[in-house]
Amino acid sequence: MRLHRIEPEFKGRVLVRRRAFPLELLRGEGPPRGLLEQEWWLAALQEPEAEFMPYPPDDWPTTTLPAFEAAWAAAQQGEEAGSDFDLRIRRAFFGQGRNIGRREVLTTLAREANLDMARFERDFADPEAERAVRQEATIGREQFQVHGTPTVMLGDGTRLHWPIAYPKIRHLKVVGVSPLPCWGAGCDEPTRDLFRRALSATAP
Repeated sequence: MRLHRIEPEFKGRVLVRRRAFPLELLRGEGPPRGLLEQEWWLAALQEPEAEFMPYPPDDWPTTTLPAFEAAWAAAQQGEEAGSDFDLRIRRAFFGQGRNIGRREVLTTLAREANLDMARFERDFADPEAERAVRQEATIGREQFQVHGTPTVMLGDGTRLHWPIAYPKIRHLKVVGVSPLPCWGAGCDEPTRDLFRRALSATAP
């Protein structure tokens, strides 16, 4: 949410590219509910303006790969469409208890986003969507040594420090948390610094 909030201030100067990195491709299994629900509340404490709510007891997604493919399909309609849809997916899962592993849910989100539905459904059904997601995951893992999310970096692969408290995880349980660097709107300026780093990296 912080990137979405600050990004318009740098429109035309910094391009934010959202890369697919489905963690289930690394683990070989779907999203671990027990762990995610622990991280859920840590995220909610850090970003009080974000929409979080307990997930309903049933219909937990067994995979999130369709969500990544739908995001790819939305991005074919432009950067703004892709960014907006990316945020809608996150809100649907974390704040609305909607199963983003279901293609019909993602199609409904696309309709709510006023996307060109004929084009979205065509791109979403295209095998290229899955290939693109898997290719980005491979690039992230092999070329940039990404092991988790969120990972923020410049175009050359230089890692940027994301101003959040990271959980310490052992056996799929959060056993500790790193110091909280900022909270809520207090994280806006550190987030702007990430954009400034990108600008300075491209300055002649």
